[in-house]
Amino acid sequence: MTSIIPSLPLDASPSRKSGIAREDLLTATLTLIGPNRSLSTVSLREVARAAGIAPNSFYRQFRDMDELAIALIDLAGRSLRKIIGQARERATSTRRSVIKVSVETFMEQLRADDKLLHVLLREGAVGSDAFKRAVERELNYFEDELRVDLIRLGAGHPKLHEPELVARAITRLVFAMGSVAMDQPPELDPKLIDEISQMLRMIITGARALDNAHA
Repeated sequence: MTSIIPSLPLDASPSRKSGIAREDLLTATLTLIGPNRSLSTVSLREVARAAGIAPNSFYRQFRDMDELAIALIDLAGRSLRKIIGQARERATSTRRSVIKVSVETFMEQLRADDKLLHVLLREGAVGSDAFKRAVERELNYFEDELRVDLIRLGAGHPKLHEPELVARAITRLVFAMGSVAMDQPPELDPKLIDEISQMLRMIITGARALDNAHA
């Protein structure tokens, strides 16, 4: 699995440090969250303790926990878009399904040790209004990039009816199913990957049929 930023061991109890970078605080925060714990429940003191700094040192990098959380959501979105984009590019040069490869990559990141995908999946549902807006912004970025990919990859094939709406349907479905997967054991991932891939093919097939009907 691809780990996006280095994470501290879950049982780490680092000694106090004189200085710390933003990335260190983000990494420390990731050790405190998971499928059953949201960013909104993590305190500044917990982050400082996990990072091995005095609480006052936190303010050298972030104004408050909300600013840190939004930075973490932005990092999660940018990193996941990059990884899935690379997976789609690799799939176009092989005989493997772009849909299947993209879904597999998504699920690999769900199980990755850095937990970045958990941030997007959890905060969009239970986070503060500011967190939800940040997650929504990242989902919109996914949709915009996917729309471009769908148009490009569909060249020479039947066109999709309203590619923007198709990209939105795909993005929302995958993230909703990711939330389901987060509460399931990893052993069930292969079955879920097949189900999600089939759902996405249904969306794309339906969008092509709709375009033909409107021709």
